Amino acid sequence: MERYNNWKLKFFTIWAGQAVSLITSAILQMAIIFYLTEKTGSAMALSMASLVGFLPYALFGPAIGVLVDRYDRKKIMISADLIIAAAGAMLAIIALYMELPVWMVMVVLFIRSIGTAFHSPALNAVTPLLVPEDQLTKCAGYSQSMQSISYILSPAVAALLYSVWELNAIIAIDVLGAVVASLTVAFVDIPKLKVDQQKQSLHSNFIKEMKEGIVVLRQNKGLFALLLLGTLYTFVYMPINALYPLISMEYFNGTPMHISITEIAFASSMLAGGLILGRMGSYEKRVLLITGSFFMMGASLAVSGLLPQNGFVMFVVCCAIMGLSVPFYSGVQTALFQEKIKPEYLGRVFSLTGSIMSLAMPLGLILSGFFADRIGVNHWFLISGISIIGIAIVCPLMTEIRKLDSK
Repeated sequence: MERYNNWKLKFFTIWAGQAVSLITSAILQMAIIFYLTEKTGSAMALSMASLVGFLPYALFGPAIGVLVDRYDRKKIMISADLIIAAAGAMLAIIALYMELPVWMVMVVLFIRSIGTAFHSPALNAVTPLLVPEDQLTKCAGYSQSMQSISYILSPAVAALLYSVWELNAIIAIDVLGAVVASLTVAFVDIPKLKVDQQKQSLHSNFIKEMKEGIVVLRQNKGLFALLLLGTLYTFVYMPINALYPLISMEYFNGTPMHISITEIAFASSMLAGGLILGRMGSYEKRVLLITGSFFMMGASLAVSGLLPQNGFVMFVVCCAIMGLSVPFYSGVQTALFQEKIKPEYLGRVFSLTGSIMSLAMPLGLILSGFFADRIGVNHWFLISGISIIGIAIVCPLMTEIRKLDSK
């Protein structure tokens, strides 16, 4: 099709801009964590910072999805990047004249997360307008690699910059990253969807359009079943991210250096997984890849929970296997949604799935925190691993999910 002419140039132009923005945002996010830790020394303050990071997605996701599908996605992506840049610039200017109060940092984090809640579904919904269907999994693999690079670079770069610069200088770098991202999107010709103008003008249809996203998702029983399994997986796995420092330091008697080693092992392997997925993007057995990802994650967590207290080296190996598994679930699932859902509904569907996942995270965190304190963090790793192995067993047994591999 004509719209796929020069698709590689278009995709990688946007991809390059997003890479710059993602890395600068991740560096700023880490720097803000350092700032809040230094100023407050409060676990509650850090928890609140995490909460405002995903709250807009959790609360407003379905409504944001309607707007993403109604209006020009290119303009939405540029506007979201510029809002993120403006919020950062405001904070940087204020920091020149006064010490930043914690509440102001929280407000800016909230504004930035609203921008991200618009930007992420718009970017995912734009990709199938640019990329041929048989290349979507490959592009999802490269996008996962980009995220991995930001995870690897951000802690070390943020620590270095925070030690020599003021926070407002690091904010300025992120503002620059957001501007670069918006410029690369502006230069790319993105096909527009033909939206019913009458529908746009009727505010009463807003709820109806929101419901359409749910209906479209439920009509594709395979994707809906995969989303339910993915939500359960998120509920069980996401809290583990918060428990890495605890198991490294308390159970394995480590230091902050040990925490860094596990994080680097995870992120480096996630990068490798994304690149492998990018190379084998035309592989047709996507359900097998997702099942394998679940099993690798579950087995690694279960083994981690069974290790003796002197088994830190083996724990690092487990962390590497966990990281390797991630793109083969999240990247492949993203490509399946892009392939199976009509472009005019993708904004709503991606916002809805993001909202559901965002709601699963805090619930899982509360549950894991409650039990990990009582039964021991290593036992929680074991229970989580066994639960995810259960998800891996159920996944290919569900007929509707198996059908996702058929064209």
